[in-house]
Amino acid sequence: MTALAAIFAVMGCIFVGEWVSKITHAYLPSVFVSAMLFVVGYWTIFPKDLSAQASFNMTAVNMFMALSLVHLGTLMSLKKLLQQWRAVCIALLGVCGTIILTMLVGTKLFDWHTVVAAVPPLTGGIVAALLMSNGLREQGIMTLVALPIAMMVTHSLVGYPLTSTLLKQEGKRLIKKFRGDPKLQEQIAQAGANSDSSAAIMEGPARKTIFTVPERYDTAAFIIAKVAFVAVLATAFAKLLNNVINPNVMCLLFGVVAHQIGFLEDEALEKARIYNWILYGIMIYGFSQLALLSPKQMGPIFIQVLVLIVLGLIGMFLASFLLAKPFHMSWQMAYCCSLTALFGFPMDYVLTKEIVEDLATNEGETQYLLDSMMPKMLVGGFATVSIASVVIASIFLKLL
Repeated sequence: MTALAAIFAVMGCIFVGEWVSKITHAYLPSVFVSAMLFVVGYWTIFPKDLSAQASFNMTAVNMFMALSLVHLGTLMSLKKLLQQWRAVCIALLGVCGTIILTMLVGTKLFDWHTVVAAVPPLTGGIVAALLMSNGLREQGIMTLVALPIAMMVTHSLVGYPLTSTLLKQEGKRLIKKFRGDPKLQEQIAQAGANSDSSAAIMEGPARKTIFTVPERYDTAAFIIAKVAFVAVLATAFAKLLNNVINPNVMCLLFGVVAHQIGFLEDEALEKARIYNWILYGIMIYGFSQLALLSPKQMGPIFIQVLVLIVLGLIGMFLASFLLAKPFHMSWQMAYCCSLTALFGFPMDYVLTKEIVEDLATNEGETQYLLDSMMPKMLVGGFATVSIASVVIASIFLKLL
């Protein structure tokens, strides 16, 4: 397959997903439809290295990820980010609920190794799945080597529509609150008036920018260079700390700070008109993980995977439901924070943005919904997928 044919195939899966989402008003989220198309494609006509053939290899996507997270930092204030400690707590405790129920009930239904191998990828992404697969291989438990990958692939497919449905319920609740509160509308309108970007999630008066140049020199290349510079500083600082703080998290934090001091403008990569390309690249690489599993591998372990996912989701729901009121959230929002463990970034961003675009009818509603939901989803995803899942996998490897 040529590079042009590959880019046509992957973008075809993406745009069909987007169209279906718009037709169904996000009841069928674009990421779910696109993922199903990729699954069918990989099981039939797509080469396993389709994303690499389309030029979205690991090196490119790591770069895209860093740039994207710095960009996301320009969409929120430092104050708003620091307020998300509740989302972090609920997401992590929701993961604990998953672990407790799957271990208590799952070990009654299946053997010890099956449950231990399944739990880390159930609470995280590809890194946790690969760690467990390699651990099973080293232990000589070859019958379960495919289980972690199967768990990762299947739980994400389940998580997309579930999260989208709950976000829609939360969005409708917030819209009703917003429309019935004139003071809140005035506050959001004032915040929007102080910003040169209606979509930016900001607070307070407009900031003075630093390192400004005349408009004729403020080119796309200049903006991209500034974003890349911040990403370089963030990853270098993370490395200096021996990656105690995940480099992705550090990129988001540095993006927020660079935006707050005025070095980066609102929605930097949108202004440079390349953010969609970067986001699609990350998504396509994420969907390439679906190629790791074949129908032959899935068949013998499908029941175990399905039962453990159901147990995990129930445990996550119980923890989120019980914690929602003490942490001042609706149970839907609390559960969504926990569900980010099933997919992480950028799918949490895409799902949230899709719901906001479907529900909001004006700029004020758009800003209020983004302000209320997006930071929680992003921070929840980083806490679970980027940090907790790797720690959990490291612990569970010792239990095999």
